[in-house]
Amino acid sequence: MSEPAARHAIDLVEIARMRRLLEQTPRVDLLRIFSPGELDDAGKGAQSARLAARFAAKEACLKLFPRETALGGLEARDFEIVSDSYGAPAVNCSARAADVLAHNWLAGISVSLSHDATHATAVAVGTPRPIAAPAAGRLMYHLLPIRRRVVIANLKRAFGAVLDDRQIRIVAQAFYGHLLRSIGELAGDVAARAGVPIRRCGVRVENIDAIFRAYDRGCGVLVLSGHFGNWEVALPALMESYSQWKGRFHILRRPLPRWLDGLVARRMRSAGLNVIPKRGSLQTILDRLAARDAVVFILDQHAGGRDGVLVDFFGAPAWTFRSLALVALRSRAPVVPAALWRENDGSHVLRFEEALPTLEEGGADDAIAANTRLYNAALERIILRHPEQWFWMHRRWKPR
Repeated sequence: MSEPAARHAIDLVEIARMRRLLEQTPRVDLLRIFSPGELDDAGKGAQSARLAARFAAKEACLKLFPRETALGGLEARDFEIVSDSYGAPAVNCSARAADVLAHNWLAGISVSLSHDATHATAVAVGTPRPIAAPAAGRLMYHLLPIRRRVVIANLKRAFGAVLDDRQIRIVAQAFYGHLLRSIGELAGDVAARAGVPIRRCGVRVENIDAIFRAYDRGCGVLVLSGHFGNWEVALPALMESYSQWKGRFHILRRPLPRWLDGLVARRMRSAGLNVIPKRGSLQTILDRLAARDAVVFILDQHAGGRDGVLVDFFGAPAWTFRSLALVALRSRAPVVPAALWRENDGSHVLRFEEALPTLEEGGADDAIAANTRLYNAALERIILRHPEQWFWMHRRWKPR
């Protein structure tokens, strides 16, 4: 097991300065810095000293990420300083702060607060996220290195600023372990359906109300996803628990290798999932949305020719399919990101996120580019939760 280096930062705040701020600033303006809980928890007696310590902790947290802070991607209110059940300080991160932590391969932030009669001080420590690979992944990495150069190059492009070469290699080995396990699950699923007594993988759904809320808008649903986890096994298994959706989910995808495509297509059809070929599919997609069905877009592959728009993905320009943004703008259907991953016990989790806004500023090309960048950012957030379970073999950043 390995992990990146820990990050440390410290900040000092004058209590008298905080006292003047509290006296001269309305509560509504203080809420731009502090949460309601922070203001209420500070009480009345030593409010200036307690809030000064919390503000120092927020500033220390920001110092852990100088680049993101300088670019305006983080603010003091992205870090809420709370007390745990023992009275010790802890940090609650906003959604965008959690994304920044994940990008920097950190599991969380620990803080220590102190103050005397005149000053408050705080120390923040970024807790590294551990990196480990199973033995099967290490073995496959060395003995069967399928597209290993592509995997390493992609990982360096995404995480090279925070992970060294040895850590990148461990993440690659973890990915190969995930790939091997996915192949085993697919084989086991086929065997189980043929009558072989093999335990099948369980699937749990999180935040399913997000897709129901999107469906209630009456325009159908566009589901944004990518090559996460093990879709070929988990999604058909999930449909068995939601029979009311059988025949209502349509997956837009490229064909797989011939020997695998027939197997996967039969498996999906038997579970009530329909497959729409990508080429020439626009009218079919619009018809399905008009019927209030759901269409799944796999958007994490390179888009060549006129199909692509150049937008950032993990901080580097990548040609991305423009089709999802085009359909969303034309149909008004909401776009719901969906993540899938495998837990340590072998079960699978499918989580739906809240629907993304559809941006319509500027001309058509500007709107398509802006929405596609929004989709890529959502995919990044999903990948960062379990980076070893994304398909790093694909040449995502190849030139047009």
